[in-house]
Amino acid sequence: MIHKTQLPCKIRYEYQEDPNLSMQYAHGVWGGINTQGEIEINFYAEQDKIPQMSERYLKPDGSFGAEMTLTEEDTRVVTRKIQAKILVNHRTAKALLNWLAEKIENLEAEEMRSFEMQMNKNDREQ
Repeated sequence: MIHKTQLPCKIRYEYQEDPNLSMQYAHGVWGGINTQGEIEINFYAEQDKIPQMSERYLKPDGSFGAEMTLTEEDTRVVTRKIQAKILVNHRTAKALLNWLAEKIENLEAEEMRSFEMQMNKNDREQ
């Protein structure tokens, strides 16, 4: 008689944070499909570019004049600092898409509930 290996009835996932883990803020994402067929996701935060140098003239009385930087007047330079680079395969990308859609749906439902509660409160106060 052949015995089948019995599968467990559940799987528990336990999470551990890497000791070097740090929270990052993302303003956006840039990336695409790499040569290995994986999706590369680069999360970035934006900031105005800090000039390499600035100068101030001293007035004859010893006070400072306006600070000047060597920048083009008609160009705003924004630096996008890559905070995290993530590679995912097709299956993980679809799972991420579904997970994000669910979180966005929950957030929008909560915002709608909050809006409705505020409207009801305003109606009662009038």
